[in-house]
Amino acid sequence: MKINQAFRYELDPNNVQHGALVQHAGAARYAYNWALADRIERFKRNEGEAKFTSAIEQHKLLNSLKVAQFPWMYEVSKCAPQEALRDCERAYRNFWRGRKQGHDIGFPKFKKKGQHDSFRLTGSVHVTEHGVALPRIGRIRTKEGTEKLRGQILSATVSREADRWFCSLAVEVERVKPLAVVGEAVGIDLGIKTFAVLSNGEHFDSPQPLKRKMKKLRLLSRQVSRKKKGSKNRKKANLHVARLNRSIRNIRKDFLHKASTSVAKSHGIVCIEDLAVKNMERNHHLAQSISDAGWAEFRRLLEYKCSWYGSELRVIDRFAPSSKTCSVCSEVNHSLALADRTWVCENCGTLHDRDDNASSNILSLGLGTGSHRPEPHPSKIGCNACGDPLTKRRSQKQEASSPVFLHEVACNE
Repeated sequence: MKINQAFRYELDPNNVQHGALVQHAGAARYAYNWALADRIERFKRNEGEAKFTSAIEQHKLLNSLKVAQFPWMYEVSKCAPQEALRDCERAYRNFWRGRKQGHDIGFPKFKKKGQHDSFRLTGSVHVTEHGVALPRIGRIRTKEGTEKLRGQILSATVSREADRWFCSLAVEVERVKPLAVVGEAVGIDLGIKTFAVLSNGEHFDSPQPLKRKMKKLRLLSRQVSRKKKGSKNRKKANLHVARLNRSIRNIRKDFLHKASTSVAKSHGIVCIEDLAVKNMERNHHLAQSISDAGWAEFRRLLEYKCSWYGSELRVIDRFAPSSKTCSVCSEVNHSLALADRTWVCENCGTLHDRDDNASSNILSLGLGTGSHRPEPHPSKIGCNACGDPLTKRRSQKQEASSPVFLHEVACNE
């Protein structure tokens, strides 16, 4: 089977190449901002279908203005501004499509110099031993070997993180259909202190990189605020903050990749909850810890790694009361609070660890042997699962049998 896979390498450019990378990123940023401003002006000036345009039309208009207004764009590859126009069109259309469908998708924002600098190139992109050859820039040395790359290169995205440059190559790879993984089925319950608890007793402890380095991050951020705006010292202080954020991101990404690969390679069936992470982050007491854990990224990695290695991923409904149901007798404990890490079933007297019990129930639901049925969505009954702003009720885990949910149902009845 053919799949699209990305190979990411850190670049080691010389001074001339570094200037060319900055120039390409600047041209892509300018083209994106110009296209977004043109779309906003069209929308304000016209009505109906005339207020929308396409990346092709904007590219023709930009080419007509290059000679007189933007002659410096001839010094960079034509792909950099062209791909930026396509990115702008995609972001603009996603906003309007999401607005029609009722999704909360923000309006595209203008790009600022020095933040998320990147550009994409297509066409003549080649890989050499310890190097990548890009259009108009030439061969740039990579800090690691490129012998693992196989397949047809579709595009190259160059991005800057703090003071380092990276090149991500999108490659079409022919991957052999994997054999089914021979291993026990497992249910996974995600948490904050313990990142993942598996139904077979295995645990993955979260590294919590942001929490561990928060003190240093606050110190560096305070140093930035004390520097004069626009000064070189402020730029140096900002660079220290960016380096620390990159270190935090790399620690989290390394842990998530190792954990997801281990689960996908070892178990034939993987069952996981369909958590509404974005809604859960509205609780400001837990938002930072949830973001630091990376639940959504872990599920995204599991989705494609299970298909790569031959295992099956099954997603459980988010409103199934996995934590409050006894895995032995299926009795639901309606009085279980978030602070209760262990509890005793009143029906059978079994002592449960909250996370271990939830992982066992998730496995039963994934295999179809559980007796739990999800309740209707709270929004259909008039309950806000993320908390009531009028009563200032704190948000809780969105389980259908929670006390908040039952109270709202009783009020509506």
